[in-house]
Order: sequence, then structure tokens, then C-alpha cells
Amino acid sequence: MRHLFLLMLPAILLVACFEETGLSESDQILQDAFNNQTSNLQVEGQGEVIVLLQDDLVGTRHQKFIVELDSAQTLLISHNIDLAPRIYGLSVNDNVSFYGEYEWNVEGGVVHWTHIDPYGVHIDGWIKHDGQTYQ
Repeated sequence: MRHLFLLMLPAILLVACFEETGLSESDQILQDAFNNQTSNLQVEGQGEVIVLLQDDLVGTRHQKFIVELDSAQTLLISHNIDLAPRIYGLSVNDNVSFYGEYEWNVEGGVVHWTHIDPYGVHIDGWIKHDGQTYQ
């Protein structure tokens, strides 16, 4: 339980610093993570798919796509399809919700760990699309 709290602590601190900007709380947290170059942060959010990328087949296979948040920030979603089901029928302009780990990069960031951890060490993540949860 202590490890779970330590993983959530950066998100708790970001929420405590939340200022009224007109953004959703999740978009503000993601924007702050980007601005502060924060990584290893559990995040939840939603966005519109703007680009579908080819699967990354090197090592562990990942389905990849880019979402744009209401704040206009873009995120690469890297969904492990060796541990979670592929999101079939995903298209540009679709809306998705996600819960996973944010890693900073100059393009807006990456969200991964959108699946169940088979070893029970990492917080489980998910992606929701068209009424289904993928994890």
C-alpha cells in the first residue's frame, strides 16, 4: 500500500496546485506534467484520436496512436498488445479514455502501462473505446 501512495504522490501534489484555467482537471495535470518535464506519473484522461501509427513490433508489441486533449496537448498512447487486447475498430476522430503512466517527451508525452500488470507490481491501466475497456 505504501508503494501505491508513493506512485500517486506526484498526482496528489499536482492536484493540490491546480489553478482555475478553464481546463479539465486531468488536462491541467497533463499540461503541468509536460511543462515540468515530469515522468512516472499515473494519469487519467480522454482525447480524440488524431493519428493511427503502425504497431511497434520490436520487443514487446505495442499498438500506437496519438490523441489530442481538449487543451490541444497531444499524447502518444503506447498500448501493450502482448498483455492486453488490441483495440480493433479504432479510427481517427474516435474518442478514447485512458489510465496509465505518463512519460515526458518534447512532443507532449507518452502514456503507457494501459494494461493489467501480470506480476501485480505496477498499477493497472486501461483504455476505453466505444463502450469497451481494454486492459
